[in-house]
Amino acid sequence: MSETHARRVYGTDSDGPCEPVPGHEYVDLVGGPLDGELLDVTGWSAPERTEGLLLVTDRGLFGPGGRALYSPSEADPAGPLLWDGDTP
Repeated sequence: MSETHARRVYGTDSDGPCEPVPGHEYVDLVGGPLDGELLDVTGWSAPERTEGLLLVTDRGLFGPGGRALYSPSEADPAGPLLWDGDTP
């Protein structure tokens, strides 16, 4: 019997909900230090969803304060965000 675990939402901490909230829209973060997390894009416009994002993470190449760049694929701009690398 397999267990189903809720996926973690990027930017949540122990004081807030770490799991997806019903009625919100999420995209997958694929690859890199945030692989497997979800990003809440509720209320984002189409142009906002087609730009790359620098997401703060302490799990990347540059440790605390570093950022991971995630961008949509050209083949599926509304789909998952793919890791492009880390930056300080």
